[in-house]
Amino acid sequence: MKVAFAPNHDELARQSFVGSLKEFINFAVEPALDARFEETLQTSAPKKAENRDEAEALLADDPLYHLWSSLTFHSQNLMWNAVQTTTDRTIDSQIEAFNTLASAPKGSMRLSDTLLVKAPISTTEIHRQPGGYWRETRENDIETALNYSGTVDLYRNAKGMGTGGKVGSDSIGRFLAGVASKRAPDLEPQAILDMGCGTGEQTLAYKRTWPHARVAGIDVARPFIRFAHGAAESQGLPIDYAEMDAGHTDFPDASFDLIVSIIMFHETSRAQVKDILKECWRLVRPGGLVLHLDVPYHYHRLPLTRQVTNHWQVRYNGEPFWSGFTALDMKQELIEAGFDPETAFADYEQAGPATYFVFGGRKPA
Repeated sequence: MKVAFAPNHDELARQSFVGSLKEFINFAVEPALDARFEETLQTSAPKKAENRDEAEALLADDPLYHLWSSLTFHSQNLMWNAVQTTTDRTIDSQIEAFNTLASAPKGSMRLSDTLLVKAPISTTEIHRQPGGYWRETRENDIETALNYSGTVDLYRNAKGMGTGGKVGSDSIGRFLAGVASKRAPDLEPQAILDMGCGTGEQTLAYKRTWPHARVAGIDVARPFIRFAHGAAESQGLPIDYAEMDAGHTDFPDASFDLIVSIIMFHETSRAQVKDILKECWRLVRPGGLVLHLDVPYHYHRLPLTRQVTNHWQVRYNGEPFWSGFTALDMKQELIEAGFDPETAFADYEQAGPATYFVFGGRKPA
């Protein structure tokens, strides 16, 4: 008995087609748009575009930009439709598995009836996932979590941001654990917190890497917390999950040696960034490490066309804080939150061909 996204042969074939379509859009259509912009639109314009807004104006009536936009938008619809088929087929048995596993747990699960879910999670269908992250229509519902779990590696691999992981793998968590060991080689964490743990697959990597550590995962989406708890119990891993706001937890001061997150911050807001970083500094123990991983799409790293296509995600693809997050000076945000200027960092790490943005710091012992 296992809580996991589990497509059959035909469902997996359909989902793989969507992944291949997305990969074609990202690695054939979008580079063609880059070339067209530089070689045709820029050279024929009365004045060359010098910023994102000017580049967007040049692209606005271009048919290749329209094609890229249409393909990107509809491939997202296809992705959600493809995983929904698997979820519809398996939802009853998955909830039954969750109920059975949760009745005799190795770890724990805490839900909160007083949690205030803030924007943009409460106001936006993030990634245009139908119903958003926290919709519930049945008792002990995990439908939205199943759908999300089915798309993460599909989307990540199609963007060239994967590490070879298949659906439900903990590959990015294992990568981040390796980064933690590299940046703090003397640290043997006894207590680890995964903020914005989502469906929990990556949280499993921290328990596997440091089996003697107490590992906790928090998220504001109740169906995700249920799924994460069930997935950990399926693997026999004792992990403590809680429905909780990362900016306002109920953990005591200095509770954790290692605090991590993966792709959480760009789904928040500027005010929440400040709250979460302050909470990290409160929760991390002396000598401990805070290490967050997120998207690397900062404008100084992107040509003008990619600045336009990334900002398109804000307007049309359920990514309201994508551009806002990458505009922040995260090292300065860390320092303002209390982090030691000598140990705070905001830079990049390679995961195979992919580049990720990492930021955090150590608290002096």
